[in-house]
Amino acid sequence: MEGGEKKGYGISSVCSRISLSQALVLCLCILPASVHAQCEKKPVIFIFGDSNSDTGGGSAANGMTFGPPFGRAFFHELNGRLSDGRLMIDFFCESLNASYLSPYLESLGSNFTNGANFAIGGAGTLPRFKAFSLDVQVRQFVQFRQRSLLLRSKGYASQLSEEEFKNALYIIDIGQNDLSAAVTQHLSHEQLIQNITTFITEIKLAVLGIYKSGGKNFWIHSTGPLGCLPQKLATTPPRNATTDYDPHGCLVPLNNAAKEFNGQLRALCKELQTEMTNATIVYVDVYSIKYNLIANAAKYGFEKPLMACCGYGGPPYRYNPNFLCGGGRATACDPGQRYLSWDGVHYTEAANSIFAANILSTNFSTPPLNLNFFCNA
Repeated sequence: MEGGEKKGYGISSVCSRISLSQALVLCLCILPASVHAQCEKKPVIFIFGDSNSDTGGGSAANGMTFGPPFGRAFFHELNGRLSDGRLMIDFFCESLNASYLSPYLESLGSNFTNGANFAIGGAGTLPRFKAFSLDVQVRQFVQFRQRSLLLRSKGYASQLSEEEFKNALYIIDIGQNDLSAAVTQHLSHEQLIQNITTFITEIKLAVLGIYKSGGKNFWIHSTGPLGCLPQKLATTPPRNATTDYDPHGCLVPLNNAAKEFNGQLRALCKELQTEMTNATIVYVDVYSIKYNLIANAAKYGFEKPLMACCGYGGPPYRYNPNFLCGGGRATACDPGQRYLSWDGVHYTEAANSIFAANILSTNFSTPPLNLNFFCNA
C-alpha cells in the first residue's frame, strides 16, 4: 500500500477473532462482505472533523507523537490516532478496499490518490479562523483541490481529477468539542440552544462551501452521547444525583444537549437537501449507534462500558485529567479485555468496528443509502 499504511482485516473478520457467543451477537450487525466490488469508480473520500476521525493531522500539526499503548491493537507503531487501533473512517476505507486516508498536514509518506483527511483532534465548528476549526479545514480543502487540479493540468496524472472531486464522498463528523465546551459553562437552556444553533450554522456553511466547489455527496454524522464518556462522568459533578443519571449511568443533561444538537443537525440535512440541486445528503444517527452499544455492552462481550481502558485511577471511570493515557502514571487494561472507551474520550478499535458496521448497514442512515452509492453515481 502506498504511503506506508498497512492494510488489515476487514470489518467482517472481527467475528473470527472473538468467542462464538460474542460472534453470534456481533456478526448480526456486521456486513458479510465488503462493498468495494460494487464500486464502478475509484472511491475518493474527504473527511472533516475532530479526533474521532483524525488519522494523524493533529499529531503532524502540533509535532506530537502518540506512543505506546496507542495503536497497540493494530498498527503497533506511531500512527497519529487517539485510539488503540483503527477508527471508523479506517473501517470505511477497508470496506471500499481503499487505502487509509492520509492526513492533509502529513508531510511524509502521504498518499492522496483516494482523498484526504482534514480532521484534527480538538477541532470544533468554532471559534472561526482558529486552527483547525471546521471553516479552516474547508479552506484547506479548497486549496488542496485547486492545487491538485493545477498539477494535473501540468501532467501529474496521479493527482485527482475534477470528475473525481465531483463524485467524491464528503464526510463531516464534528460537534463533540463544541458541545463539551458549551456544557461546562453552565449555560441556561436558552443560551445552550442558541450556541447549538450557531454550531449548526457553521456546519451549514461548510457543506455549502464544499458544494460550491463541486462536491455533491455528503455524509453528515450526528454527535455521540456526551454524557456517557468517562471523562465527563469523572469531571462533571451532578446537580441532582438522583435525576442526573440514566439507567445506564450516563449523565442525562449532557446527553440531552447532544440530542438537541442532533435534532438541529437532522433538520439542517433536510433543509440542505431542498436547497442543493443534484446533491445527496445522508444523515447518520451515530448517537443511537453508540448509545445502543453502551446500553447493551455485556451482550457484545464488553466490560465496564463507562470505564476507560487507558487512564489513571480505579473504578468506576479510571479517568484523571492530570494523568492522561500515554503519560507516565497512566496504565492500560490488559489487551485481552474488551473495553468500549480507550482513554475516557475516544473509543477502542473494537468499539469503532461495531460503530462502522452499523453505519455500513444503512439502518441508521436517512436516506438509507449504502456507502458505495457515491462511487456508482
